[in-house]
Amino acid sequence: MTRSTRPATIGLVVPALRHRAAAVALVAVTVLGLGACASGPDDDGQAAGAGTGTGTGTPSATATATPTPSATAQVDAAVPPRIRPLPADPVFDYQLGGAYEPPAGVNVVARDSTAAPATGVYSICYVNGFQSQPGENWPEVLVLRDDEGEPVADPGWPDETIFDISTPDNRAALADRIAVTIAGCAGSGFDAVEFDNLDSYTRSDGAFGLEQAVQFATMLVGIAHQNGLAAGQKNTPELGARGHTQIGFDFAVAEECQRFAECGSYTEVYGAQVLDIEYAGHLSGTWAEVCADPSRPAGIVLRDRPLAPAGAKGHVYDRC
Repeated sequence: MTRSTRPATIGLVVPALRHRAAAVALVAVTVLGLGACASGPDDDGQAAGAGTGTGTGTPSATATATPTPSATAQVDAAVPPRIRPLPADPVFDYQLGGAYEPPAGVNVVARDSTAAPATGVYSICYVNGFQSQPGENWPEVLVLRDDEGEPVADPGWPDETIFDISTPDNRAALADRIAVTIAGCAGSGFDAVEFDNLDSYTRSDGAFGLEQAVQFATMLVGIAHQNGLAAGQKNTPELGARGHTQIGFDFAVAEECQRFAECGSYTEVYGAQVLDIEYAGHLSGTWAEVCADPSRPAGIVLRDRPLAPAGAKGHVYDRC
């Protein structure tokens, strides 16, 4: 299935940390060894760690040395983070193309990590966890390379390069940097985070597979939870129950699961904790027919593919 239709301009820039009244108490990041929350042995016989950390700051284009295993964002053990679950009856809007006042009745809004969370609703922070964002420069060792040494780009998003999650060291170093953005989501007041491009292994030409994606996703979910954020699985119905029972995702965000008859893969695992985005002009029938489909999630929304904000040309928003 063709994945994400989000705008190519969204970035992973870390928003300024603004402490919310009930924010999780975050403390300094320390470099720890791998294996604290390992999801199982890697294909090279090493256990993949699931530590968390806020990293070293803006990705550098010059660093090429093998990264040090780390990535564990610690929280004050005396103040365990409180993870707020997705509402039991989600009424959803997907605003990655630009923030705007949520329509009346909406109680769940997803926005990019560079945007402020919507006030008065459950807010989900979008993070591109498995690929770079346009214009970013990452250390060469962390980006997948082809036989000629060139970065491997996502064919559908050629200005995004695929992270090389093939080794425990790389997974730790990547998680260490992405933890900065996750901590920024928590500090800004988001309630949850969704990690896009979990299915990048399908575009890696065999350099890594589903098992490495599971190990890396487990690390990212651990970071989110330690920052007091719920974590959403983005697409990848191939995970089945592993997304929830092994990785630890709390809910799912699917794109066009009704169109491709995949919604059951999510609802069988997450029940009502599933959000689905269908796109105008790419429906399996009329919108009324989509809404009448008994297999569709309750939290289903109709959006335009560019996800234009309200008032902009082409903006579409509807819900069942």
